[in-house]
Amino acid sequence: MGRLVVSPEVHAAIRQHGEQTYPNECCGIMLGKNIGEDLEVWMLIKAGNTRTDSAHNRYHIAPQELIGAQREGRKSGLDILGFYHSHPDHPAMWSKTDFAEAHWFGCAYVITATDGDKITGRATITKSFLLTGTSEDDKAFVEQEISIEPD
Repeated sequence: MGRLVVSPEVHAAIRQHGEQTYPNECCGIMLGKNIGEDLEVWMLIKAGNTRTDSAHNRYHIAPQELIGAQREGRKSGLDILGFYHSHPDHPAMWSKTDFAEAHWFGCAYVITATDGDKITGRATITKSFLLTGTSEDDKAFVEQEISIEPD
């Protein structure tokens, strides 16, 4: 299994987005290229968390934003490689809801834990999980290395 390769700037932007939206979850889309077994993220698209019932512990990216990200990717010659979101005051580990709502096989799902005082959050740990399998029956999350490399 390959790594998730990000620049220091991309890594910092994912973590900062989680801090900015604390105590709610942030979410976004990662664009880049498959290079061998690695997923190399070259661009982030911040998305609005459209969950109105529990934005503090759930996220949803509107279909229009996904379509926009796909269009942006095509213009730039990039693919959607995955998604990121934050876990305010919870570990950087996927939840049952994260797993149930994950459907993009071969994509990375990045989670940043943000801890705070209900007003200000600080990013602590960031992890990536690759969604493996071919259907809902055999899908699984496998933790994958995040490699931070300069451009």
